[in-house]
Amino acid sequence: MTVKKAPGKSYRKGITMLELAEKFPDEESARLWFEEKIWADGRCCPRCGSKKTSEASHAKMPYWCTDCRSYFSVRTGTLLESSKVSFRKWVWAIYLHLTSLKGVSSMKLHRDIGVSQPTAWYMLQRIRKAFEDDDEPPFDGEVEVDESYFGGKEANKHADKKLNAGRGTVGKTAVVGMKSRDTNKVQAQVVERTDKETLQDFVVENTTPDTIVYTDEATAYSGLPRVHLAVGHT
Repeated sequence: MTVKKAPGKSYRKGITMLELAEKFPDEESARLWFEEKIWADGRCCPRCGSKKTSEASHAKMPYWCTDCRSYFSVRTGTLLESSKVSFRKWVWAIYLHLTSLKGVSSMKLHRDIGVSQPTAWYMLQRIRKAFEDDDEPPFDGEVEVDESYFGGKEANKHADKKLNAGRGTVGKTAVVGMKSRDTNKVQAQVVERTDKETLQDFVVENTTPDTIVYTDEATAYSGLPRVHLAVGHT
């Protein structure tokens, strides 16, 4: 009997860190790479889609659209928008995240590319959103939905970090999550508010019309346009 050695992950071929550093030695090379990927069919305005564009002398927006008469850059309308992080650091962040089997943490990313931890967290959120599978089917069957808050207690923070604006959820990040009882698939999203409109929009956007939704007795789920059952935790 011939025993074959399992290939493991060795069959995967990609770019090494040394090759990446050589490919992107400066900001210009990174910027041109983003333009090549984002505008694969030729430069076009991210606002109106027109290809009637030209180079401009604007400090931050190097291109001009003749049709909608607005300046733009390769950052406009992409995961890079409103970000002051350099193109090279974005390239490295994407590389490190996609080549890590379980992704990369914001703490590691902040150390590896020299940005603050909040900035690293922000970048990873953008990258995950950009690379998520848009064809992922919505939840069906029976699902459980709940929201929670993450973050340290105000009482444990340094004096200059305290918000001094109340108790409970003050200074924490709200997250709403959904879990399928059949497949154990989970989806979560950071939200600015946990009001009726926000939570119900999350449920409707991620479920089919015949999904059975289980929640707690929070009034925010009242009138949910799905088969809705509430669990009394008391």
